[in-house]
Amino acid sequence: MHDHAHALREGPHGGEGCCDRLPMPRAGDVSSRPDRWSGEVAYVLMGYPRISETFITQEIHLLETLGAKLRLFAVKNGDTDQVQDNVSRIRAPLTYLPTVTSLSGTRLLPWLTRNLPSYWRAHARVAARRPGAWLGTLASVIAMTWRYRPSWHAAPRKVFVKEFLQAGFIADRILAQGSVRHLHGHFCHGATTITWLASRMTGLPFSFTAHAKDIYQSDQNPGDLLPRKLAAARFVATCTDANRLHLEKLSPRPGVVRTIYHGLDTEYFAPPSRRSEADVPTILAVGRFVEKKGFRYLIEACAVLKLAGCRFRCVVVGENGDQRPVIEKLIEAHDLADTVRLQGPVTHGALRQLYADAAMFVLPCLVAADGDRDGIPNVLAEAMAMGLPVVSTGVSGIPELVRAGRDGVIVGERDAGALADALNELLQDPQRRRRLGEAARARVLDIFDARTTTVELRALFAREIHAQEQRP
Repeated sequence: MHDHAHALREGPHGGEGCCDRLPMPRAGDVSSRPDRWSGEVAYVLMGYPRISETFITQEIHLLETLGAKLRLFAVKNGDTDQVQDNVSRIRAPLTYLPTVTSLSGTRLLPWLTRNLPSYWRAHARVAARRPGAWLGTLASVIAMTWRYRPSWHAAPRKVFVKEFLQAGFIADRILAQGSVRHLHGHFCHGATTITWLASRMTGLPFSFTAHAKDIYQSDQNPGDLLPRKLAAARFVATCTDANRLHLEKLSPRPGVVRTIYHGLDTEYFAPPSRRSEADVPTILAVGRFVEKKGFRYLIEACAVLKLAGCRFRCVVVGENGDQRPVIEKLIEAHDLADTVRLQGPVTHGALRQLYADAAMFVLPCLVAADGDRDGIPNVLAEAMAMGLPVVSTGVSGIPELVRAGRDGVIVGERDAGALADALNELLQDPQRRRRLGEAARARVLDIFDARTTTVELRALFAREIHAQEQRP
């Protein structure tokens, strides 16, 4: 999609419990009427499309079906080798920002000399059109480079200069087009910093969605940077109620954070008409090979099951990460090569078939040493929507979706023994698998249907755009 350093493409493209939730819009509400949605929302994304962020493409697609007008800005190109089905249905214009070189190990002046040519014209136009806003934003960015240093004797934090350049490029496009009324960033670290700075330069309001590690890891938002973003945003969406409670403690403004589950297409992810009971049941797990997924404990549980004489196979599907070599060594050490298969990422169509062929789904999530964690993993909801019994842990927002003993099985994190016991019980009891799978499907339909969750997000956008268009 973008072939060289400064490639730019604009135009149509193809190829979480008791929540602070908005009421469903009624037919007469401005928020529910597509004919009253005239302005655009600019989505700012770090990468697009990304196979690990299909919930974002799902959200964009469903917003469009509800009459929303969107414009996408992506800092980086995404995964083009395995594009999900929803991407080809999205009609929003897409702009890729000019590529910048890495800041790591580079002094700021040489970096600017190399990268400023791609950005200075955009900033010159913004400065000419809104000089006070541009200068004020620049002054704030300079202050941020000093304010958020890791220590008092450290060099200024250069990343904010890069994000200022990128924000100016977006601001220039928005001011030139004149149709955007609101900006929205996904993930509350770099993408939201860029969104915030572009908001200041354009004078338009902004919001953002906070997800997982971007909320909890201090290096993602050093010092009081996240509370400042919470104070500046018109609203903040987050994908679990656990996240909302955490963010509300940081927010200087009450009521700004809303729980809006990602949601999924429950018609696409629906149980097969008949799930065959294979002689050797398949345990399925899906996720990146990173610490927070807890896959090493799944492999250890598989070793326990094999020693106990259980007949099963395990398939783990996901993008490579730093834990892949660890998992491979564990498989070798426990002599599980004939039982456990690792597979790379797949499209939604292929994943749906894997769900249909599996007997159960497992995701032993944990809080990583650096604080990284999941919110509510979309794959967990997908498996439940497909009628699979699930085994997971009580980390973060997972108990908001999986109620222990009712919609699935919850075990302690980092507990391979308890995980093996839970899997063994399901392996030995097909009727319990069926009952839990039916309950899991009902649970997802109740709280995780994207058609409901996306309407809530659309209502928030519509409220902000309507307010903008009522201003004199």
